[in-house]
Amino acid sequence: MNSNRIDREDNKGSELPAVTVAETGGLGSARVPAARQNKVAIRLAVTVFFFTQGLCFASWASRIPDIKVLLGLNDAQLGTILFALPAGLMTSLPLSGWLVTRFGSRRMLLVGSSLYTLTLVVIGLVTDRWQLTGALFMFGFFGNLVNIAVNTQAIGVEAVYGKSIMASFHGAWSLAGFTGASIAWFLVSLNTAPSHHFAMIAGLVFVLVALAYKRTLPAMRGSSDTPLFAKPDGLLLRLGIIGFFGMASEGTMFDWSGVYFQKIVEAPEKLVTLGYGAFMSTMTGGRFIGDALSNRLGRKKMLQLSGTLIATGLLVSVFFPMMITATIGFLLVGFGVSSVVPLVYGAAGKSGTMSPGVALAAVSTISFFGFLLGPPVIGWIAEVASLRYSFALIACLGSGIAILATRSRLLQ
Repeated sequence: MNSNRIDREDNKGSELPAVTVAETGGLGSARVPAARQNKVAIRLAVTVFFFTQGLCFASWASRIPDIKVLLGLNDAQLGTILFALPAGLMTSLPLSGWLVTRFGSRRMLLVGSSLYTLTLVVIGLVTDRWQLTGALFMFGFFGNLVNIAVNTQAIGVEAVYGKSIMASFHGAWSLAGFTGASIAWFLVSLNTAPSHHFAMIAGLVFVLVALAYKRTLPAMRGSSDTPLFAKPDGLLLRLGIIGFFGMASEGTMFDWSGVYFQKIVEAPEKLVTLGYGAFMSTMTGGRFIGDALSNRLGRKKMLQLSGTLIATGLLVSVFFPMMITATIGFLLVGFGVSSVVPLVYGAAGKSGTMSPGVALAAVSTISFFGFLLGPPVIGWIAEVASLRYSFALIACLGSGIAILATRSRLLQ
């Protein structure tokens, strides 16, 4: 099969312009869109897919306590079952890159989003822990397929615009988290069962997907001999390590910020979540202003700034563990974390050694291990030493981001 053949079936009924193969690493055909309105429509469509993915995940996460009660699970059982989701995600990583490259990001975005949303409905209908385990495995599996496909689309949209806009897409995912949590709070107050909650969310998502799909970027199918997994070269490996450090920092803040404020800062009970809220607010806001800064400073300087902010914020909270200073520190960490993954993914998609889908899968695989390993390692160190030492270690990872960014040619 010709690796540069346009997927005509995907483009039927669509008047969307495309981008050049050289600019997108094989995402589109041979024209650069000229009309501003088309660029905006494409960007909005891809943003919708980021938002719907975040909405589905937030809907599930917000009802975990209710599902735990409904299935009669204890803490240990729930903790074990929750590992099924990252297990599904990790299983999907190499296959997702191959599918996106082989069949096109546009088609896999539709397939993945549909299956991901249907799996959310299934989660609401489970009646025992084994069903929940299987459903969560598939939730992680299909979620990663959406992740690779939608980030591949985002790389193409960046090429259309000719500037960095990746962080704003990830900002939509974060915004969906707040939206999903708010919807869940309202429905829980009405005693709405998770099954009904998830069905309503699925209905909304399917409507949004139907409206947005035809405005996404047309994509070309790759060659039939596309490898299932490609070993990353030195440049992609370096990006993966930067992503690893960034996601380890992010995962630590998600899981341990409340504990840090409780045990180290000794915040009053009603203010224990202040640190987490500070971190989340600047992480979300940072993703909406990160693109402008990245376009002004360049990817390399932006990553150097991000790493420096992570290190500085954590060290401030370690050496001055008081309410005001720790909150300021967490605000800095949130802003620092906000652009790391978007910048890494954007750079990976511009690799000339492999297709964007496969490159993203390779870098995502390395990066996601940081999200998995960071929080438990922090716990182990805290057990034998102190949580302050644990946070100091994450500060070192922030410094590592700044140092590695200096040496990566893909960030030029």
